[in-house]
Amino acid sequence: MTVQRNILCIGAGYVGGPTMAMIAHKCPHCRITVVDVNPDRIAAWNSGELPIYEPGLDQLVAATRGKNLFFSTDIEAGIRENEIIFVSVNTPTKTFGLGAGMAADLQHWEKTARQILEFSRSSKIVIEKSTLPVKTALAMERILNTRANGVHFDVLSNPEFLAEGTAVRDLENPDRVLIGSRETERGQKARETLVEIYGHWIPREKIITSNIWSSELSKLVSNAFLAQRISSINAISALCEKAEADITEVSRAVGMDSRVGAKFLNASIGFGGSCFKKDILNLVYLCRHYGLDEVADYWESVVKINQYQQERFIRNMLGAMFNTLAGKKICLWGFAFKSNTGDTRESPAIFIARRLLEEQAEIIVSDPKALKNARADLAGLAGRIDFVEDPVLAARGCHAIALLTEWDLYRHLDFQAIFATMDKPAFIFDGRNILDHRRCFEIGFNVYPVGKAPLTHF
Repeated sequence: MTVQRNILCIGAGYVGGPTMAMIAHKCPHCRITVVDVNPDRIAAWNSGELPIYEPGLDQLVAATRGKNLFFSTDIEAGIRENEIIFVSVNTPTKTFGLGAGMAADLQHWEKTARQILEFSRSSKIVIEKSTLPVKTALAMERILNTRANGVHFDVLSNPEFLAEGTAVRDLENPDRVLIGSRETERGQKARETLVEIYGHWIPREKIITSNIWSSELSKLVSNAFLAQRISSINAISALCEKAEADITEVSRAVGMDSRVGAKFLNASIGFGGSCFKKDILNLVYLCRHYGLDEVADYWESVVKINQYQQERFIRNMLGAMFNTLAGKKICLWGFAFKSNTGDTRESPAIFIARRLLEEQAEIIVSDPKALKNARADLAGLAGRIDFVEDPVLAARGCHAIALLTEWDLYRHLDFQAIFATMDKPAFIFDGRNILDHRRCFEIGFNVYPVGKAPLTHF
């Protein structure tokens, strides 16, 4: 088959790898190359054990790898040989200098832009796939179009809206695909090239085109709105516990209002992941840059409520367990920031584990997919930490179970058998409200949900 498009993705992480696998699957006429500076990551993409866990991703990669999907460390050749370049490099929050703790760290992005400039021998379409501050495309254009050698770069914004755990499904049937460009003839032509690629499987009415600044900002705002809903319901969960209301009943009543909707209204220990906190703080920094302090304060409060919810969870544990956790064994069920992923970035479990260790508790960490990352996240911390994949074995001899990730497997365990092996009185702190609390109470557990009255035997 004739190769109609040569596409490169720089960055083989949670966004770049799955996105390119889906394009390769849906566009067999395209030749897709994914490059990364990390040779171990590329080796994993070329192996039978991918570097990330995502339901359905193994099959997707296996169907395309070596046919029209390739993984390589040769960035120079990739840039030189491909006409369309997705940039999907890491843009973490700055930890130094001006904007530390809020602004995006763009050093990896700028290095990539300069590599594209250095190795290109022909004109390219360069697509921002990473989440970037608004107006980043302007900086990229200024870097790329500094040489008057006949090579021209058209920069597009194509933010990802993937949810980890459902990324393959989100790629195959997205709510929308957003493509932003300059409103020039060249910009619109480049935009239509990308529209044509997505159009092989996505209905045209779901492909939104906009100016490039609207596209960049839409990604930040989308994540901010989702996180705001989580923080809003979590703030009310604290009130429910004081007022003897049930957060599940409140969420159901509120979510049935068609103007509100039910999604992202489940009370929990808070949001995690690589996007929400980072993107909100980026939005806060942007608002302060433009002198919009009241707007910045509003969005910053979303992050503060998330931090408050995690600290409140620890305080509830401490109060329930007779105001001391020292020497007690606490089993953590789940360490990933959400189910169906091994990703632990900004996971609430990290904060909770650290706070438990500060209280001199012993912790046993259990998770079906995230133990490798959990070991890295907790490396070097003082205190006793054990890692046991089997949740039943992990709970043996413990004083309490803290459920931190909504893995479905935790719903269907033999709680009678688990209770028999635990130290008494035994506690369950359900940070995701997924268990049958009444059943656990009847077995003998003291049960502490989020946003509901506890069920206790004393």
